[in-house]
Amino acid sequence: MGRMNLLNNIVNPANNQVEGFCVVKSVAIKSNVKGSDYLDMILADAGGEISAKLWDYSIEQHGVYEPGSIIKVRATVNIWKDSEQLKIDRIRAARDSDNVDMSSLVPCAPLPPQEMYDGIIKVTESFTDNDLRMLTQYILRENREELLRYPAALKLHHAMRGGLLYHTHTMLRAAEAICDVYKKLYPALSCELVYAGIILHDVAKVPELTVGGLGLATGYSTPGQLLGHINMGVAIVERAAAELMIDASTKELVQHILLSHHSVPEYGSPKPPMFPEAEIVSQIDVLDSRMFEMFDALAAVSDGEFTERQWALDNRQLYKHGHK
Repeated sequence: MGRMNLLNNIVNPANNQVEGFCVVKSVAIKSNVKGSDYLDMILADAGGEISAKLWDYSIEQHGVYEPGSIIKVRATVNIWKDSEQLKIDRIRAARDSDNVDMSSLVPCAPLPPQEMYDGIIKVTESFTDNDLRMLTQYILRENREELLRYPAALKLHHAMRGGLLYHTHTMLRAAEAICDVYKKLYPALSCELVYAGIILHDVAKVPELTVGGLGLATGYSTPGQLLGHINMGVAIVERAAAELMIDASTKELVQHILLSHHSVPEYGSPKPPMFPEAEIVSQIDVLDSRMFEMFDALAAVSDGEFTERQWALDNRQLYKHGHK
């Protein structure tokens, strides 16, 4: 990582004192040579991380802090063994009233989560198929709080706060353009079925991933490892359809899209796409994930350079041509 954004927020130039919000990456209570306790911490934000010390630590005065928690600190920047280090002067846990900008602390989707969620809901409100409208809205609203912060993956594509909504949002925009073309050529194409499949294809990432308050995945849940989001997504649709008394044929079409959206067994799909709408969802899913991976990798190199080999992209090197 690079240099923390916090270090640019100087509140007292005379003694190089900074103040702001950051994330506790690690924390341990240690004792110095005189037997006094101190906190040994690694603090981080979206810019980088830094070692920090809180001397003469007491639980009663300073509180308790866990990895992954958000704190506000005032600290003096010192140099220790040729590296910057913080001597914490004041510390407290972040409060809801602070309205902390999460994008300053962790990688976040480039669009506001609530804006993306509202846009997806708006798409469902246009559905003329009542069953598809009820099913998608029910599942979206049931998972709203998680969707506003969940990533789409532990690593690789859209592994950021709000990444799951962002992946769904960009897929929907692509699907609207593609359906506009193919609906004119093939009037039997159900655009609403495509949109519903996209909205629900990854919704079971919510129970599949273990995600903290920062909106980043730390691992997979037990059911996530045993079942995976494809199987759990089918079960979510099954339960919601039963509660809403959705027509069985509509439910099965949506479930097939979820089952087949990874296309082949080696990627987790027990069935290949068996109708056009399922094929469209599968292809857009691949396209969106690859576009994200490609541009993310290319951002690290200059025009005229090649990236390192990208494991997630068939071990390809990518070329940044610079042509716009």
